[in-house]
Amino acid sequence: MVTILINLFIKDKDNTSSPKVRLSYGILCGIVGIFLNVVLFLGKLIGGLFSNSIAITADAFNNLSDAGSSLITLIGFKMAGQKPDHNHPFGHGRIEYLSGLLVSIAILIMSFELIKSSIKKIIHPSDVVFNPIVIVILIASILVKLYMSFYNHSIGKKINSAAMKVTATDSISDTFATSAVLIAILVNHVTSLKIDGYCGFLVGIFIFFAGISAAKETIAPLLGQSPSKEFVSSIEDIVMSHGDILGIHDLIVHDYGPGRLMITLHAEVPASGDMFELHDLIDNIEHDLREELNCHAVIHLDPVMNNDSETIELKEKVTKILNNIDSSLTLHDFRIVKGPTHSNIIFDVMVIYTF
Repeated sequence: MVTILINLFIKDKDNTSSPKVRLSYGILCGIVGIFLNVVLFLGKLIGGLFSNSIAITADAFNNLSDAGSSLITLIGFKMAGQKPDHNHPFGHGRIEYLSGLLVSIAILIMSFELIKSSIKKIIHPSDVVFNPIVIVILIASILVKLYMSFYNHSIGKKINSAAMKVTATDSISDTFATSAVLIAILVNHVTSLKIDGYCGFLVGIFIFFAGISAAKETIAPLLGQSPSKEFVSSIEDIVMSHGDILGIHDLIVHDYGPGRLMITLHAEVPASGDMFELHDLIDNIEHDLREELNCHAVIHLDPVMNNDSETIELKEKVTKILNNIDSSLTLHDFRIVKGPTHSNIIFDVMVIYTF
């Protein structure tokens, strides 16, 4: 269904680096999520009333909260798509992370409510009324939630959306929750064991940990997480593909939201090269990074002596000393400053950050 709607309503659907296309994906998935969750809420609410099951009723209101979460995601995408302004020169992309965090909080609140209701049912157990219609409703709900998890995960990965990945996690947790409810009803019908409350409690615990995991995924980019190795490798490949670049270092990636990345780096170039030609080269590299990775790049030129035999010889000796200390150490900006009585060797050492 979602694929059909994408083909119908999203123009240039493969250009996912475009903020306008990402916004269209977010709005479409948000609307579909609201509709499906409202339908599931009504179906489970009716099923819960007929079967006298606290787990089904709690699961119904869980779907209602999911509809609210989809609405938050929808609003988040809309606000994140706003153009940069005077107070927010890098745009509003991080609002998408905030909307994902709100969804995570909603998941945690629902888990606490479900755990509380389940404990009451454990203390005061009652029979769950077996009804074939309720069974059909629960099975249909599981299938719908699996489908929602699939399309939210695939589209979230496609457009690099933390909020949609959180929604996919929530849908998976709902699948387990509804499955536990279904098992409780069937066990009670076959054996008369009243495990409705226990199943609800276990589901609440599962949803709680799912909410914690989802919250971490949205908080990490807000705090400033490290860029992925794949992204760093892509930057290195693009920059080093230009022949006059001898090396890069001091790479920093600033994340202002999906599709709003700013990177800075130092590029080593031959000191003997023509400054105007090298400046033109850097301009071309910045353009390539913008076109291929959809990021704004600022590159600092570092001239290095690559054709002076004394500099090359000393650099090799210093590199060997560093490798003997720690093979992971690398150096850059190596230069010799000569004086009347002695010479100074100056360079920067890069140390791998470890936890």
